[in-house]
Amino acid sequence: MKRRQVLSTIASMAALGAAPAVRAQASYPNRPIKIIVPFTAGSGADSGSRVYGDMLTKVLGQPVVVENRPGASGLIAIQAVRSAPADGYTVFCGTNTPMCVLPVLNRSLPYDPFKDFRPVHGFGIGVASFIVKGDSPFRTLPDLIAAVKRDKRTLTVGNYSDGYMLIGAWLGLAAGIPVTHVPYKGGAQLQNDVMAGALEFGINDLGGIIENVKGGRLRCLATTGAQRDRMLTDVPTMMELGFSDFESYTFSSLFVRSETPDDVTNRLADAVRTVMNSPEGKAYQATQPSLPMMMHTKELGDFQRKEFERFRKVAQAAGIQPK
Repeated sequence: MKRRQVLSTIASMAALGAAPAVRAQASYPNRPIKIIVPFTAGSGADSGSRVYGDMLTKVLGQPVVVENRPGASGLIAIQAVRSAPADGYTVFCGTNTPMCVLPVLNRSLPYDPFKDFRPVHGFGIGVASFIVKGDSPFRTLPDLIAAVKRDKRTLTVGNYSDGYMLIGAWLGLAAGIPVTHVPYKGGAQLQNDVMAGALEFGINDLGGIIENVKGGRLRCLATTGAQRDRMLTDVPTMMELGFSDFESYTFSSLFVRSETPDDVTNRLADAVRTVMNSPEGKAYQATQPSLPMMMHTKELGDFQRKEFERFRKVAQAAGIQPK
């Protein structure tokens, strides 16, 4: 009997009692699970998927393998998951860009992150950082904003993702200054230009700048989390600087197709939480600039919706129309 038929039978039996659901959960997984990552090997999302995937293999009793499908802002990986059966054996490692930002900026996306996917569990969550050259005359973000206003000029903001572009637009709105966006292909090139003085100001993920900040080559003026980051405790948050509600995050989390059965989704989510709470999981987390994202199914879905709405409001206020 084909697996689709088996799932249909189980669904029918579930109306008669709870036992079939228990049996369905117990049968998952009975073959390898694939995590599709929309980035090349070596990225934060890739690293987390591989480390936790190895731990999940032990907990679930089946191999959990990672497959990299980079390109097209995550669309290649998304399509690979959407075209696979909704049975929990093909999982998407989604980040804020494809799951929250692209739906704001693209009118004709070939997927709906809320209708086509359902949240499983978070992996890691981090914040964005505002950076200048290490010996910049601007020691604080208010200093920089005051200079831009005094000189009646535009602040040039470097970014390397649509999400960071929106954060830059948000800064302009909140500070009351005009901004010009300079897109980069990656954080390394952006940082190099900031350190060389070719770019006055940039937005980068916090994890990517830690070493250069500690080495004095970059100065971090502010971060976008609710609290100060544990690795840069002397750097204020945007909210501390008086920008109320200026809170934004980068994240990586697991998603499955929306039609995936509840028991399968919860079984996978429970297993992720188990490995993240294990000594091995905590040891890995201690080495990462991001924090563990301990959000299970509904909580993760609520967070995703909140981030989407936050970016949507910024885009509307900045007059950024979806393409």
